[in-house]
Formats: sequence, structure tokens, C-alpha cells
Amino acid sequence: MSDSSPPAVHTRRTVLKSTAAAAAGSALVSSRALADPPVSEAGEITLMVNGRRHTVVVEPRVTLLDALRERLDLTGTKKGCDRGECGACTVLIDGERIKSCLTLAVMRQNCAITTVEGLADGDRLHPVQEAFIRRDAFQCGGCTPGQVMSAVACIQEGHTGSEEEIRQWMSGNICRCACYQNIVAAVADAAKEVRR
Repeated sequence: MSDSSPPAVHTRRTVLKSTAAAAAGSALVSSRALADPPVSEAGEITLMVNGRRHTVVVEPRVTLLDALRERLDLTGTKKGCDRGECGACTVLIDGERIKSCLTLAVMRQNCAITTVEGLADGDRLHPVQEAFIRRDAFQCGGCTPGQVMSAVACIQEGHTGSEEEIRQWMSGNICRCACYQNIVAAVADAAKEVRR
């Protein structure tokens, strides 16, 4: 007795249809897994930000950036790429510049954290902030807080000997508006004021 059914014919169309169906099924399974992430144990931590002690409840996976913005309402620190590439989230931790999207909040307890909101002394702006305004070193403003914080560190580290040196040490901060010449001029100006 012979099999009378015709042999399976694989055309480009049938292969594409079966591939699309498999991909759709896989995407559905993945989206369900993402919709219900595993619950992490939230805990209370204490952060010292801009000279003030703050107690917040966070899950272990919460970045310092998200803790600052969403738990403490310090929205001056910007969320740019969220991958440590643009520098918009730069803050100072114990005087060193850190990209806050790349560090967990729980890791920064007992550290002195300074955000852009903590630079001014009341109504008196920090020399870097004044220089950025004077030199028009911002356009859209998205990168400005990170640029300002990085500039403060650049000056404190003593990396302002030349325009080239400033460019090198500010290179971790991207300005999508390409306002680099004005930023370099602002850092140079502020460095002179800080040295006085």
C-alpha cells in the first residue's frame, strides 16, 4: 500500500509564514515574562544627598539615577541614554564624577552625593553654573546638568590647563546640540574664577 498524499512543497511563502508564526509565538511568551518580573525585596536605605540625609525604600535593582529622580524628586539629574554613554546623569560621589545610571542606589549608602541642585549656595550660583550661562554653553539643556557636574569635577581634578585638556577630560559627556566650543570656554572661565 503506497502513500497517496503529495510530498510537502516548501515555497518561499510557506517558509516565511511558518517563521513569522514562530516569531510571534516567541514574542508573546517573552512579553508575558517581561510583564510579570520577579518581585524583589524592597528595603530601606539612607542616602546623603546635597548635605541632607534621606531615607528611601528601594528594591536592590534601583539605580541611583532612578532613586534621585523618582524617590527624592531631584529631577535635575537627567536620564539620557540609561547606559552610561551620554553623561547626562553625572553626579559627584565623594567628589568623584559618576554616571548615576550605572550604579545602584544601595551601593551608595554612606557616600556624599552631590547633584546639580546642590551646587548653588542659596540664590548664588556656583562659578561653573554662572560660566555656562555667561558663555551660552547649553542649547536644549538635556545634557547641561551632567556637563556642569563633570565640569566641576574637571576643575577640582586640575584638568583645565588647555582647551585640549578640557576636551579630553569632558569627553564622557555628549552634547547632542554640539555646543562643545561654548562648554570648553565655560569650563576655562570657571576654572579661572575658582583659582582666585
